[in-house]
Amino acid sequence: MPEPEQYTPMTALARRCGAVVEARWFAATVFALILANAALLGVETYSGLVAQWRPWLWLAEHVCLAAFSAEILLRLGAHADRPRDFFKDPWNLFDLAVVVCAFLPVVRENTTVLRLLRLARVLRTARFLPQLRVVLVAVARSLPGTLSFLLVGALLLYVYAMVGWVFFGRHDPGHYGSIGRAVLTLFLLMTLDGIGDAVHAGLDISRWSLLYYASYVLLASFVLVNVLIGVVITSLEEAREMDRREAPPGPERERRRVLLARVAETRRALGELEEELGEELGREGAGQSVSSASR
Repeated sequence: MPEPEQYTPMTALARRCGAVVEARWFAATVFALILANAALLGVETYSGLVAQWRPWLWLAEHVCLAAFSAEILLRLGAHADRPRDFFKDPWNLFDLAVVVCAFLPVVRENTTVLRLLRLARVLRTARFLPQLRVVLVAVARSLPGTLSFLLVGALLLYVYAMVGWVFFGRHDPGHYGSIGRAVLTLFLLMTLDGIGDAVHAGLDISRWSLLYYASYVLLASFVLVNVLIGVVITSLEEAREMDRREAPPGPERERRRVLLARVAETRRALGELEEELGEELGREGAGQSVSSASR
């Protein structure tokens, strides 16, 4: 039989706070607060409204900060019996850092840093939007591949910029007069914006410019962009697979834990029953052997 779970004050606190944190109304309330905080940031960009409603905006900001602080305390309380699990979740660390930094004297005295910190609260919407969370994880996982893409793209830009400077630098110094201008011109042409004008201007200089621009558009706008899309899609699939493998949160995780405990208890009971049946069969076999010998 499995040992009964020990009941401690920390366990009681974790259960009470967990019931609140896992409730739907709690998630909806926090999500609404995040949106309200984002709206406050937008309102503060209007100097006239700030001058007119300054006390109320100050009060609303402190109410949001108090609400976010209470939310973090409740989440910490939900992990009172297992505090390590709280710090294993990256989103918990991000939420804790965003809230705690708002109380630091250095941050509170710097208006710019404080506004950026308040803007970071908007990113917390990913906690309540699973699809957005998957996309953010996919973007993070695609960074190594994206870095390789940027290196290849920078090399391609540099080579074509040098070729453009050699052939078009004297005739079109505004676009190819230096390596910096050539790189900027080719970077803008990567979006195919103005490529027609560039080709016509190049044809006035040399007919070989058509080959130059055609090869550049093929490599930069088609091949490299498709490679980048492939890297992002692969990372997105990996992020979705990771999300499927993660244990479900909240009541679902507790329900599975209880079911696993019941399965283990059933297996132990079946093992004990099998041992008892084996002993009874052994005694019956020994009795039959004694009776046969007496005959």
